[in-house]
Amino acid sequence: MPGLSAADTIRILVATDNHVGFAEKDAIRGDDSWNSFHEVMCLAKREDVDMVLLAGDLFHDNKPSRKSMFNVMRSLRMNCYGEKPCELELLSDSSEIFQGAFDHVNYEDPDINVAIPVFSIHGNHDDPSGEGHLAALDLLQAAGLVNYYGRTPESDNIQIKPVLIQKGITKLALYGMSNVRDERLFRTFRDGKVKFFQPGTQKEDWFNLMSVHQNHHAYTEKGYLPENFLPDFLDLVVWGHEHECLIEPTHNPETNFSVMQPGSSVATSLMPGEAVPKHVAVLSITGREYSVQPLRLKTVRPFIMREIVLADEPKAARLAKKANNRTELTRFLEGLVHEMIKQANTEWEEAQGNDGERDDEGTLRYH
Repeated sequence: MPGLSAADTIRILVATDNHVGFAEKDAIRGDDSWNSFHEVMCLAKREDVDMVLLAGDLFHDNKPSRKSMFNVMRSLRMNCYGEKPCELELLSDSSEIFQGAFDHVNYEDPDINVAIPVFSIHGNHDDPSGEGHLAALDLLQAAGLVNYYGRTPESDNIQIKPVLIQKGITKLALYGMSNVRDERLFRTFRDGKVKFFQPGTQKEDWFNLMSVHQNHHAYTEKGYLPENFLPDFLDLVVWGHEHECLIEPTHNPETNFSVMQPGSSVATSLMPGEAVPKHVAVLSITGREYSVQPLRLKTVRPFIMREIVLADEPKAARLAKKANNRTELTRFLEGLVHEMIKQANTEWEEAQGNDGERDDEGTLRYH
């Protein structure tokens, strides 16, 4: 935008579904989830963003292990604290957004120096439970490490109030809706029991950003959140819960907003959507315009999926005509697996060589 500078741009590191603690007892993969989360937070510091936005499932369990909690707290403290002043001005009443003993945004706390604030909703894995109905995010908020917003204490009567943030001339209305069981949320939207609040004045000046953590696809008739249930005044929706990385925003012509699906930062299931390269993104908002800079994660363990139809493999077809072919067929399949391992190693080496620096071709711009 002409006449605007970095002082008018809000830069946000966007990630979701970190699943810290996944397979933590596995002898080989045990460190994968927190290594990738630490990479995400290091990228936030390296890119010198104004804030981090997480769209749920920071933890794999709603009662994370001490080791998982320690690694998350360590990474947050290493990368988010500092002398650099946070340039985000909070305009909304924080007591309406942040609940608990510390009902204010952490970077305005006089007792701690927060350089990069983290805003997060909870997902279905790290939802509140037990006595006091507390989530792991409540602990991180009490420690001054995370701003836990978008709570859904009443799943049959949901009120969504934005966090109002300003930097220079850019005004950001940050909406969040933590996970609700999909069938129940479908019914709540259908019955008109979800209310969105907007800024009281100059609604056209605000960039409206929302994070959700729900099924994105209609796995069952009511087991998902249709995009057209969300209000059309939104500009961009960050969609958590789905693990396939679709980092480039997709425009919905019906609602006129776009949807970004960052995907998970660790693979938790053997499915094609998990096999694609994992990314986070730096979202830059200036006025009502935004751009997206994808950043490939280097620490994510790659895996290759391939469907083998023996009838279509010439060598296997020849083996089919032979009696007692089990040994040879096993050796043939083992050879294919070794080829895939070699391919995965090649992809790993290529990812390590990708320095992730910004350039014109790597930055996607939207209006």
